[in-house]
Amino acid sequence: MDNNLEMLKKQENEVAIIMVPFPAQSHLNQQLQLACIFSSSYDLPVHFIGSATHNHQARVRANGLKPSDIAKIHFHDIPTPDFASPAPDPNAFTKFPSQLLPSYNACTLLREPISLLIRDISSNSRRVVVVHDVLMSYNVQDVSSLHNAESYIFNCVSVFFMYSSFICVPNGMPIPLDEDLLKKLPKLEPDAPEEINKLVDFQLQYRDIRAGDLYNSNKLLEGTSLDLMEKFASTQNKKQWAIGPIFLAAKVDHVSDKRNKCLDWLDNQPPRSVLYVSFGSSTTFSDKEVMEIAMGLERSKQKFVWVLRDGDRGNIFSKEARRFELPDGFEERVEGVGLVVREWAPQLEILAHSSTGGFMSHCGWNSCIECITAGVPMAAWAMHSEQPLNAFFVTEILKTGLLVREWKKHKELVTASAIENVVRKLMASEEGDEIRKRAEELGAAVRESIEKGGASQLELDSFIAHITR
Repeated sequence: MDNNLEMLKKQENEVAIIMVPFPAQSHLNQQLQLACIFSSSYDLPVHFIGSATHNHQARVRANGLKPSDIAKIHFHDIPTPDFASPAPDPNAFTKFPSQLLPSYNACTLLREPISLLIRDISSNSRRVVVVHDVLMSYNVQDVSSLHNAESYIFNCVSVFFMYSSFICVPNGMPIPLDEDLLKKLPKLEPDAPEEINKLVDFQLQYRDIRAGDLYNSNKLLEGTSLDLMEKFASTQNKKQWAIGPIFLAAKVDHVSDKRNKCLDWLDNQPPRSVLYVSFGSSTTFSDKEVMEIAMGLERSKQKFVWVLRDGDRGNIFSKEARRFELPDGFEERVEGVGLVVREWAPQLEILAHSSTGGFMSHCGWNSCIECITAGVPMAAWAMHSEQPLNAFFVTEILKTGLLVREWKKHKELVTASAIENVVRKLMASEEGDEIRKRAEELGAAVRESIEKGGASQLELDSFIAHITR
């Protein structure tokens, strides 16, 4: 009995953290990384709330995390209404993953069970800290009715995008860039279905209950944007912390028990010689586009690892994904030069591998921050949403990458010759070598920032001190 009382007393003195992610892969991944930092580095109890499907997805695709770190997280499977899980349309007019809309809509129905769980945890804790995605703001609004609870938005996108799109544009303020850069800034047109825009606007109505913001970025990368964001946040009495990049360790040295075949293949390649090609979890290509990529990679004569997968369904476990057709004899012809991977790949470990010398990417912020931290240059090929601004940020501001194609031509087919040219330029030219050198230097500085005493580590320590005050 004494032991039980002791445990109860310890619980009541503790600050509990509740993670509420949005059910899209890059959001789940970043929230799980952060959850493991809170539990493993700071020994705080962490709860992770989502549907059974999306919690399982977060665990099976855990990127560079040890099973022992994930085991410390308390996962809560919230009963979720059944939702349709259609396959992505490879011939859709835009690259936006509209097939995920039913799963996004289903998560708006979780306010009540999430509220009950938060109340239950708060009754046994000194303080409850809810760290949620901005697109789950409606679901966590009941935090404001609890005397010992507060919430923080964890932003899974770049600060440059946040400031440009959510502060400058709505308020008619100029985007703080030199004239030359402003001319190159891609013009974003709405590419999402109207239903998605409504969902975003609906969730954003409830974001003001937050006590502050966390960013998966840091002052080294986005100092100007962060300073401007802080100035704006202070007028609303909101705090902010730039705690990125969100990795449990600055050096990704974890190798899973079942080592992925692409890591074995990379072990046998020369240093910095391989282009990693992956377009994230939401990009879907037509058969014609896949053929052009295949021919471009083959003709470039450069080594590559190509992750060839369809975009996710709302429930990734519901049905087998489409299998892409490649040109006849392609995999035989590129044997020893290129490797095609059709399953989920350990991206952090691939980028951290000494043989990886470039990354052709869709420019989701998750991939950008992983690429920057690994010190790998990028062939930037934006697909939808804020990705064109991320591509601009990497190629024009950081100057650690090359564009595969300009955003104003995004409705045109990217040809094999365009792909061949950018691959050669990045992997086998003096310009590519200079970009690689810049990327490596920036990566080293960013990794240093998450070591003890580094800028991001100090911000993270500051956030923990604030929530455990």
